[in-house]
Amino acid sequence: MPKLLRTLTLLLCSTAVVAAQSPAPDQIYMARVFPAPGRLGLFIANADGTDERPLVNGSSLNYDATWSRDGAWIAFTSERDGSADLYRVHPDGSALERLTDSPAYDDQASFSPSGRQVVFVSTRADATADLWMMDTASRNARPLTSGPGGDFRPSWSPNGEWIAFSSDRGAGLPFAHGRWEALHIVDIYIVRTDGSGLKRLSDGGAFCGSPRWSVDGRRVIAYCMSAEDTINARWSAVTEGGTTRLMTFDVGGGAATEVAPGEGMKIAPQFLPGNDIGFVRKDRAANGIHYASGKTGPKGPIQHASWSADGARVVFHKLMPAAGNPLGTTTWSRHPQYELRFSDVQPSFDRSGESFVMANYVPTPAGNNLFVVNATTRESRVLFHDNTLSVLGPQWTPNGDTVLFGIGRFGLFFNGFHDLFLNKPDRVDGGAQVAMVNADGSGFEELTTGPNNNGFPSPSPDGTELVYRTFGPQGDGLRIMNRQSKVSRTLTEGYDNFPLWSPRGDAIMFSRIVDNDYEIYSIKPNGSGLTRLTNAPGNDAHQGWSPDGSHIVFASSRAGFKDEATYTNAPQPYGDIFVMRADGTDVQQLTDNQWEEGTPAWRPRRP
Repeated sequence: MPKLLRTLTLLLCSTAVVAAQSPAPDQIYMARVFPAPGRLGLFIANADGTDERPLVNGSSLNYDATWSRDGAWIAFTSERDGSADLYRVHPDGSALERLTDSPAYDDQASFSPSGRQVVFVSTRADATADLWMMDTASRNARPLTSGPGGDFRPSWSPNGEWIAFSSDRGAGLPFAHGRWEALHIVDIYIVRTDGSGLKRLSDGGAFCGSPRWSVDGRRVIAYCMSAEDTINARWSAVTEGGTTRLMTFDVGGGAATEVAPGEGMKIAPQFLPGNDIGFVRKDRAANGIHYASGKTGPKGPIQHASWSADGARVVFHKLMPAAGNPLGTTTWSRHPQYELRFSDVQPSFDRSGESFVMANYVPTPAGNNLFVVNATTRESRVLFHDNTLSVLGPQWTPNGDTVLFGIGRFGLFFNGFHDLFLNKPDRVDGGAQVAMVNADGSGFEELTTGPNNNGFPSPSPDGTELVYRTFGPQGDGLRIMNRQSKVSRTLTEGYDNFPLWSPRGDAIMFSRIVDNDYEIYSIKPNGSGLTRLTNAPGNDAHQGWSPDGSHIVFASSRAGFKDEATYTNAPQPYGDIFVMRADGTDVQQLTDNQWEEGTPAWRPRRP
């Protein structure tokens, strides 16, 4: 055998051996509030809604399309090849071309007047949403903005010298009134394409988003509301309230003028020829595209739109009917060691890794289900249901014969922002109890009693004890109960939540409010060794242990918002999934998008 051929043969054989010896990735199941795979489709139509057709095919998520000035190209975002990246295509659907290829989040493109450049939102620098500029021929990209906070929805001026955009820079993540979700405080800015001349146009302290330029470049138009109103706007179709104002801002003097007054959740405005304005109404009463002139366009659950320069055609994305069962389907992960799969709320695996238990979300504080799901076949069955109360936070006991969970009203979670906790007693919410049920659905029993709101139980590895969180007139914090005697002892006091016992038995981790957000802590079961594991802006919570107790998976809002909250259709559109070691070191980011993802659970490897 020739030497070169022999060398190649040995190399191929050794590569095959390494591949065969490489362990399969760890599987982590998580919930995503919105959207399920295939739920966002991209369409093009005449401005009046006639001749509507799909712009691109495929079952991936396609969204946030925009026209080039000459009408030759449409840029859009797609997750067809993994992470969110930019693509472009001709209006007839031909010549599909990928523009970015980064594991970071790339979205919200806007063409330069010549069409030879795009400005877009990316997290590729520091995980937060910044503006980047890219040459469409060479694919060379450079940052335009940076710093804490997020920059969104850029728009290139007609003379090519300025970029208008919205930003929550300097606003932080303040809690909404009586809630744990963060407000989105956003203003309109302009900046030169070389990064100089940054100027704020809106007043500050509220929300104004999605600026677009007038043809003469003297004004930008945006939609505005109070910061508190951004909470109600986080639905795919707002059912009550939800009026926004369309405002124009004079670029030179900064004067603001309301245009196209009227009811409705009006978003994504754009100046059109003939002194008209196009916009999307997101409220269910009149879902679809509307015009200031009184005309209407395409109808339905449209989420964003962009018009051609002549105003004759419109491209938009909208909600699509659910296709199939998303449970157990995979989604993109930044880290090849971790395979991400979809579940519903707060999944928990038995020790075999063959089954997980989860709750589903219903928009009223009563009557959801506890399910058991076969992780291989994805078949599910209802384990428990109560017509008057909700269930939350299920966990398998170590021997796999029972499931622990909380049962109560849980209106702060299930009632769509209608329940508020303005005072400490509001958190009690009528009380809740820790309960258990056998794996076959029999033997329901409440383990706790009294007026407190008890929930999120987690068993010790030997099954003799369980830890749970409580708040109410009998005290707040974490409690450990002896399963046999049902006597509880105090582990912590204060605003602590989501306790989980380590598989090793040596620690209990939990989330605690500190410095005005949630951070993850661990403590020994005897109450000693309290350790803070995370220290980042935003909320760190929804944590879960690896099966061997060496790592922790959790959800975090540390990167902040990556888009205006209105477009993401989730209560907290900033939840990314991370993994770290049990001591809080070696933090790895697994997801990077604008969707809300949380309640992750690590699947044990099957024997």
